[in-house]
Amino acid sequence: PMANLYFVANGTDWRSTLYPPDNMKRPTGPTCDGCHSVNYDIQTKQVAEWNVGCEKCHGPGSTHVEQPTRGNIVNPARMDYISANDTCIQCHSQGRPLTSPIEGKYYDWPVGFHIGLNLQDYWQLEEHNLGQTTFTHFADGTAHKNRMQGNDFVQSVMYRRGVTCFDCHDVHGTDNYAQLRKPVNQICLDCHGSGSRNGPREATLAEHTHHKDGSTGSECVACHMPKVEVTIPGVFVSAHTFAFITPAMTDQYKIPNACTSCHTDKTTAWATDALRHWPERSPWWVE
Repeated sequence: PMANLYFVANGTDWRSTLYPPDNMKRPTGPTCDGCHSVNYDIQTKQVAEWNVGCEKCHGPGSTHVEQPTRGNIVNPARMDYISANDTCIQCHSQGRPLTSPIEGKYYDWPVGFHIGLNLQDYWQLEEHNLGQTTFTHFADGTAHKNRMQGNDFVQSVMYRRGVTCFDCHDVHGTDNYAQLRKPVNQICLDCHGSGSRNGPREATLAEHTHHKDGSTGSECVACHMPKVEVTIPGVFVSAHTFAFITPAMTDQYKIPNACTSCHTDKTTAWATDALRHWPERSPWWVE
């Protein structure tokens, strides 16, 4: 059954038991293989390495292995924030190659791009028109399909201020949820702690969130990164614009909001009324 294609036991290769050794027979080239490999060749369907290996993000590494220097390897941490984020956005986004189709095929990844080049010369993010709900976006512009973190992130204030994906995520792996560098609230409050220039202005987290410390509602991501879609059972898409999605936006755009996504027994009217009673709420806030 199709569901079995999504299950790979820990410690095994995602492709080895599902496909024949001859890569020419693989059906996944145009949609999957470019991101699940290093240097995929669309003509021969051969790769330098299956899965996301070191060279996917750091470029060719043989010279660096022989004589390690800063000058003969790419380190995204030393790149400008656009190029650094493009290291991740090349695969964590929905879009299309600038040349499409290629030999009659529609590829779902930036064919020909590798670290050190400009992603914008190879890749166009999925377009969306504000006010229209599409296959990939809600009407307010929030993305809701699989691997669209990049589509969201480039719209955010965080991106414009130079934050990178790996400021929050450790791509080499951690024991934290979503490969975060630290537990979720800790990583947010390192920059957005009470009294910092980046807010919040309240003295304590509980005052800001109106939820008890340690509760689900007191987690920064509960309001600023709500789950807006289910891709496959148990796997959710979390918004990466970091904007607070209000109950009123649910009524207008049919996008899940941060309040009733947790308070599932309540209505958007209840949530909107509750927000009106938050003491720090501005009377000029447009719902």
